[in-house]
Amino acid sequence: MVYPQDTRIDNGQGRTPDAGHGKTSDPGKTILSGSDLHRVVDRIAHQILEKTSGATGIVLLGIPTRGVPLARRLAARIHAFEGVDVPVGALDITLYRDDLRLHATRALGKTDVPGGGIDGRRVILVDDVLFSGRTVRAALDALSDIGRPSSVQLAVLIDRGHRELPIRADYVGKNIPTALTESVRVSLAETDGGVDEVKLTGGDAQ
Repeated sequence: MVYPQDTRIDNGQGRTPDAGHGKTSDPGKTILSGSDLHRVVDRIAHQILEKTSGATGIVLLGIPTRGVPLARRLAARIHAFEGVDVPVGALDITLYRDDLRLHATRALGKTDVPGGGIDGRRVILVDDVLFSGRTVRAALDALSDIGRPSSVQLAVLIDRGHRELPIRADYVGKNIPTALTESVRVSLAETDGGVDEVKLTGGDAQ
């Protein structure tokens, strides 16, 4: 997915309906290769295990689009490392976006709450890129309508800075300093034709 400076509610969080996703004339600079991305996911999984007493009582909720497959990957790696089955779901934020009235009507995504719900559990929201923080704010609002977790944490593949709200991630795969003229493009095999990579495009990224 391409995350340019101001086309998403969050931009590293907050989405237009996949605007700019797909082919681009700017080849960009590769920040994470496929093997790098796999190692980053492994590292986040280890961090979650360390900070949650072996993933006890946690639920992973991915924010569509790419947060969902990332959440599934994290659950799979946690199981591989410790044999723990972590519930995974999806949290659609469409109706909670703060720019909803500024754009055309969007199709609703799917919210999938794992069996057992989220009440009294530690929920870890999972997304690909953290930018302004507006998607996370929307996700927190959406979360409050489906249950009352004991605590909420945030895991992101990339933190590109430029926060507009007082929000930070608890688990970060990679911090990437960016200019507002640059875009972070995350591709995952599950959503982008078999490709795993992160690229920086625009600005002086070439």
